[in-house]
Amino acid sequence: MSFQVEGKVAVVTGGSSGIGLSVVEILVSEGAKVAWCGRDEQRLIASKTYILEKYPDAHIFTCRCNVLDKEDVKRFAQQVNRQLGNVDMLINNAGQGRVSNFEDTQDEDWMKEIELKYFSVLHPVRAFLNDLKKSPCGSITNVNSLLALQPEPHMIATSAARAALLNLTHSLAHEFSQYGIRVNSILLGMVESAQWKRRFEARSDTSASWEQWTGSIAKKRGIPMQRLGKPEEPARALVFLASPLASYTTGSTLDVSGGFNKHL
Repeated sequence: MSFQVEGKVAVVTGGSSGIGLSVVEILVSEGAKVAWCGRDEQRLIASKTYILEKYPDAHIFTCRCNVLDKEDVKRFAQQVNRQLGNVDMLINNAGQGRVSNFEDTQDEDWMKEIELKYFSVLHPVRAFLNDLKKSPCGSITNVNSLLALQPEPHMIATSAARAALLNLTHSLAHEFSQYGIRVNSILLGMVESAQWKRRFEARSDTSASWEQWTGSIAKKRGIPMQRLGKPEEPARALVFLASPLASYTTGSTLDVSGGFNKHL
């Protein structure tokens, strides 16, 4: 089944690797025009090369952009509009977690987490809002974490910030419904990433394969599917929520955690 995004314009923040790049690839393969940004110039170049090698006729635009810099994001939005046209879908993917408990988390660390989780979404939303208002199928989709509903003591600041983002997403869904803009999010569990790859390379038992090593971690953490998620799995959920296929869905959260959730 098609995601019905052919000819639509999509923006993906943090799109140069991992889940973000998987989202970009799915959108491009479905015929969408896609812009993505990131802070690392080399990763951006590599991601653009990767996409064009697989999809030489793709309509794409990449730009180095720090989503925590309001002016940077404004410039990115203007460039996207000039290069690809009016934006229909905004997928906010930038951001990572902080490992610390209460005693290890200083005031400035709390503030950094709030800034990262909030303004990495607020700046792009503000920058692209006028475009989205003009779209017949405008949507905003945020990458969030299961921590929003299931906090971890060793990630106390990130858990609190993720809960705030969940609340914000719900509020925006209600406010933006008057413009015909849908706002949804996914809740991530444990997903394969460059960080996990680095830990694998530094493992003590070098006889264990990647599947065995990650499977063991998943089992210890109590993930019912006994494996980590692959980047393309949450990516497919994001594209679905962003696409016209989810035309009657707003203010929703889709759990992509392999059953790791312990709440109803």
